[in-house]
Amino acid sequence: MDDLLREFLAETTESLDAIDFDLTRLEKSPDNEQILDNIFRRIHTLKGTCGFLYLPRLSAIAHAAETLLDQFRNGLPVTAKAVTLMLAASDRIKSLLAELECRRTEPPGQDLDLIDELARMAQSPFSCVAANGRVVNKQTALGGDDRTFSFTGQSIPIAVVTLKNLMEFASELVLARNQLIGRLRCRGDSEINASLQHFSDVTTKLHDTVTKTWMRPIGSAWRKLPGLVRDLARQLGKEIELETSGADTELDLQALEAIKEPITHMVRNSADHGLEPPQERRELGKPEKGTIRLSAHREGGEIIIAVADDGRGLDTAKIRAQAIARGLASEAELVNLSEVQIHDFIFAPGFSTAVSVTSISGRGVGMDVVHNNVAAVRGAIVVTSQPGKGTTIVLTVPLAIAAPVVAARAA
Repeated sequence: MDDLLREFLAETTESLDAIDFDLTRLEKSPDNEQILDNIFRRIHTLKGTCGFLYLPRLSAIAHAAETLLDQFRNGLPVTAKAVTLMLAASDRIKSLLAELECRRTEPPGQDLDLIDELARMAQSPFSCVAANGRVVNKQTALGGDDRTFSFTGQSIPIAVVTLKNLMEFASELVLARNQLIGRLRCRGDSEINASLQHFSDVTTKLHDTVTKTWMRPIGSAWRKLPGLVRDLARQLGKEIELETSGADTELDLQALEAIKEPITHMVRNSADHGLEPPQERRELGKPEKGTIRLSAHREGGEIIIAVADDGRGLDTAKIRAQAIARGLASEAELVNLSEVQIHDFIFAPGFSTAVSVTSISGRGVGMDVVHNNVAAVRGAIVVTSQPGKGTTIVLTVPLAIAAPVVAARAA
């Protein structure tokens, strides 16, 4: 049962992240049936699994959310309020999953406040009417059965430590292969050389395949960000657009885990400190809606990740003053530093130029974590900023760090 529960928790957490991501996409494209069907399918699967594991509280929330989603599929308009409610349902499920992981049993209680709200929205006046005037379910009308779904892909959960061991063994095998080839090829035996070539080809394919199992698209670390930006925009009274590119860029799983928090913090910083409020942007001749651009691409053996905004830019004078006040540098030392070097002070522990502390930021905690996490995977950070134009923070991390770097092919 423990293994089954662990598998359920891992798969459901990943599925909820995907649901949150799709909900924010659905808000922008409310008529996109594919996105809506993806969300519905995941919620339906969650409800069914909860029923199988006898988790009635989680099942009840999933059922109420599924009912509302089905109404969307039947024609109920997808509004910002509806998306907010669905995100709240996702958050409630996540909190219950966290308790389930600790207790090993579902916590007691009911969620009538949330379930009733989902039910009320699902009962909004609208109908999908057949020719005879009877209200029907759209999927039933199409001849489908909304209780069954086809599953085309196949996957099994694998422990990270197992993948890491496979990566290390494959790398050691490549090294051993190279040593063996170096010793035996000089003998000039054609049969041995033919066998060596076959062995070399198989080893290369094995190494490449194992490497692929360790790689993950960086977009999996971005799934929560659209929802995060949406919430931040409401809290801050700002209009914010998050643009992403390069989500399919793959990198080492270990590096991916290390940069999740830095990316999240940088996006929060851009939303809070970087982007101006709508009125200030209007006065500056900028669009009321600020933009945060998150991108990734590969250059050789490195992944380049950039978080850029079109906000106010870094205040170099404030950073200089704070650096002096905190004893990080003297005025004489600052004279010899470039603007880029001065900007690097934002990565000092506890460093902040915020006037007040809010629930979002201001305590000077975070950018030092960004620096430390990136440094831990042998990465680098570069900050560039233009007053009134915005700030760009670029992370450069190795493509692979889990195992020793080896030549996949013999020299």
